[in-house]
Amino acid sequence: MRGFALMFLRAAALAIIVAPAAACEASPSPAPAKAAAALELTGRVVDAANILPPDVEASLDRRLAAIQRDTKAQVVVASTPDLQGMEISDYSVQLARAWGIGDARRHDGVLVLVAPAERKVRIEVGYGLEMTVKDERCARIIQDEMLPRFREGQLAAGTVAGVAGIERILRRQIEAGV
Repeated sequence: MRGFALMFLRAAALAIIVAPAAACEASPSPAPAKAAAALELTGRVVDAANILPPDVEASLDRRLAAIQRDTKAQVVVASTPDLQGMEISDYSVQLARAWGIGDARRHDGVLVLVAPAERKVRIEVGYGLEMTVKDERCARIIQDEMLPRFREGQLAAGTVAGVAGIERILRRQIEAGV
C-alpha cells in the first residue's frame, strides 16, 4: 500500500509540474500583424509618440538617408505611444518584419524603437548586420548614450544619441573595408 501511495504522489507531482508547461505551449501567440497595425511606415522617422520636435525629426531623416547612402544599411527610428501589452522585443521584431526594414537579401536593417509610456527602448538589428552591430554594442548604446538622456527627460537627445552610436559602428565597418 505504501508503494502505491508513493507512486501516486510522484505521478501527481509530475502532473503538477508538466501541466503548466503543456498549457504554455498550447496558448496562442500574439497576432503577427498586431505591431504592424499599430504604426504605419511613413518614412525613416515614425514619431507616433511625438517625442521629437519637427527640426530634430527632419535632421534625423537627413542623417538616416546619409547612413543608408553611405553604408547601404537602412536605419529607421520609431516611437510608439503603446506597445499594446507586448514585450518590446516582440513588438520590434514584428514591426521591423512588417515594414521590411533593410534589403531583403542582405537583411541589413536596424530599428531604433522608443516606447516612452512604458519606459522601454530597443535596437533591433537584421541578421545581416548582427556580426557588426552586436547585441552587446546595442546594449552599450542604450545604457551609456540613450538612457542617461531619457532619465533627464531628453527623449529627442537620447534618440539622436542612439542613432549616432549605430552610425559610428556602421561607418567603422566601411573604414575597415568590410
